Amino acid sequence: MRPTPASSPGPAPAAVPSPSSAPPVRGDFLLATCQGGAEDALAERLAALLPQATRAAWRRGIVTFRLGPLDPPDDFFPDSVYARAVIRSLGQVAGSDDADRVAKLVALVGDTSFDAVHAWCRDPRTDVDVDAIRRRIRAARGLPDDAPPAAAPGQLVLDCIVDGPDRWWVGWHRVANRSSGLPGGMHPVALPADKVSRAWLKLDEAVATFDIPLQPGQRAVELGAAPGGASQRLLEAGLAVVGVDPALVDPRVAAHPAFEQWRMRARDVRLRMFRDFDWVVADMNIDPRSTLEAIERVLSAGAARGGGVIATLKLPDWSRAAELPAWLDRFRGCGLVPSARQLSTGGREICVVARRAARQPRPRAAVTRRARPRRDR
Repeated sequence: MRPTPASSPGPAPAAVPSPSSAPPVRGDFLLATCQGGAEDALAERLAALLPQATRAAWRRGIVTFRLGPLDPPDDFFPDSVYARAVIRSLGQVAGSDDADRVAKLVALVGDTSFDAVHAWCRDPRTDVDVDAIRRRIRAARGLPDDAPPAAAPGQLVLDCIVDGPDRWWVGWHRVANRSSGLPGGMHPVALPADKVSRAWLKLDEAVATFDIPLQPGQRAVELGAAPGGASQRLLEAGLAVVGVDPALVDPRVAAHPAFEQWRMRARDVRLRMFRDFDWVVADMNIDPRSTLEAIERVLSAGAARGGGVIATLKLPDWSRAAELPAWLDRFRGCGLVPSARQLSTGGREICVVARRAARQPRPRAAVTRRARPRRDR
C-alpha cells in the first residue's frame, strides 16, 4: 500500500463487536519487522522481554524468535522501541506466481476466519504491487474487496510480508493499538507537496502514534527549527510557535501570523524567554547528548509545564542504541515520563515524547488532639 498525501489520519475505527477467534495453530515463532539496520537493537530488546525465547532466522528488516514454551497473547505488541509490526509467524510460502502463492497461503492458514488482511514489503525498494496481493488474498478468503487497509482494535489480521518477488512470510496478529492496525506499522501518509521538509511528516506520525494532545492556543518552541517542517505542523494544529535557529526558516512558515523566529542558537537564548512554552520540540542534526543538554536547559527555565517534550535523537551509528535507557533516564530526571519509538517516517533516529508526570495528591496527615487533663470541680 502506498501512503496517500493527506493530513494526519483520524483515530482507528471503533472495535468490531465480534472479532474472529485466533487460529488453532498459533505458530511457534514471533516475527518482528523494523527499519533495516535496527535488527540487533530490536533483538536485544525482545530478548530482554522474552528471556525464554531464542533468536531464530533474521533478514534485513526482520527478526524472528522461537517461542518454545511461551504463548504471548493474541495482541502482543511489546514496548520494543524498534518494532514496526509484531506477528505470530506460520512460515513462508513460495511459488511461480501470485496465484500459486495465494493458494499455498490459504492451505497454510487453514479454516481460520480473519477480519482483515495486511500485506507489505520487507524491503520498501521491492518492486511489487502489494495492493494487488492484498486483494487476491482477500478474495481467496471471502473478504470484501472495499475494506480499508487499516484494521480496527480487536480485529484478527492475516499478515503477508513480501520477502521477495517469489516468497512471502505468513502470520497473524490481533490489533492492539493504532500502529498494529496499520500494514507493517507504516504511517499511511505521504509528504504533501506544500510542506517545507520531512520534519512535518515525522511530527505528523509522532502526534498520531503517541496520541499527543496538541491544543489550539498552546505555545511551542522548536529548537533547530530551519527549514520549518515541524513548526509548520504545529502551526496547523493551532499552536503559536517560536523557532530557534540561526538559519532562516522557509518563507511559507515565516509568513504565518502565529510564528516567530529567534535567529540564534538555543544556548544563546536567555533562560527566562523559555518560561511560558507548553511544548519543547527538537529535531537537530547533532549528537543525542547535545540535544539532551539543550532540552534540559530549556526545561530548567520552567518550560513544558502544560505539555511536554517531542524530541528526535539521532543515532550516529547503531551501537549508540545501547545508550537509550540512560537518555530516557535524563528525561525522568526532569520530572517527565518518556516514551520512545523509531518512527517509520524517520531515519536512524528515535522519537521520544516525554510528558509531565501526573501529580499525586498529598495524603492529609491525621490530626490528633492532645488530651486535656480533667479538672476536679
